[in-house]
Amino acid sequence: MADRHIYPDSPELRARWGNFAWTEANAAKAKEIVARYPEGRQRSASMPLLDLAQRQVGAETGTQGWLPIPVMEYVANYLDMPIIRVVEVATFYTMYNLVPVGKFHVQVCGTTPCMLRGSDDLISVCKAKKMPTGGVSEDGLWTFTEVECMGNCSSAPMVQINDDNYEDLTAERFEGILDALARGESPKTGTQEPGRHTVEPVGALSSLTAMVNENHDYRGEW
Repeated sequence: MADRHIYPDSPELRARWGNFAWTEANAAKAKEIVARYPEGRQRSASMPLLDLAQRQVGAETGTQGWLPIPVMEYVANYLDMPIIRVVEVATFYTMYNLVPVGKFHVQVCGTTPCMLRGSDDLISVCKAKKMPTGGVSEDGLWTFTEVECMGNCSSAPMVQINDDNYEDLTAERFEGILDALARGESPKTGTQEPGRHTVEPVGALSSLTAMVNENHDYRGEW
């Protein structure tokens, strides 16, 4: 499972991230985010602002991003709230990375439905590619984490890599996806089962003949 610990504070960490501030674009986004909340409830913006901060760190480091203590302090000061409250949010939700991660954060679901459908084989692929658990591979590409259910039980086993889900995986399909990412390509996301669109039973009859019309509305033809 994910090891939830905060990366140690240090002078080196402060030197790198102590002057963190929103980029011009993210400053506008942060202002917009805070404005969504009623007067007196601005601290509720801590979750989206932590996500925004993590993405900014990711953009600066060429990775998925993470939350150094000085960055969490910046968010706390921005919302005029105690730093411990921000840390409580960041440590509770696994969507926030508390330590440095690679360019691709590979999160393999190991919960029962995925395990029964072969997630152990996917974990073996990660180990074969020398992905460290909670660390960064020597080439800077990979971080591996085994996680709890991510809600794709009907298309198990599944893996989340950064913001994308890959479902109906086998070891071979998964290895192909990783190799494509390493080459700088963008492999197909979602289900990897040929002919399957979402989570309908494989090979089942369906009256749905079109998933998306020309206006990209999910209406189909019946």
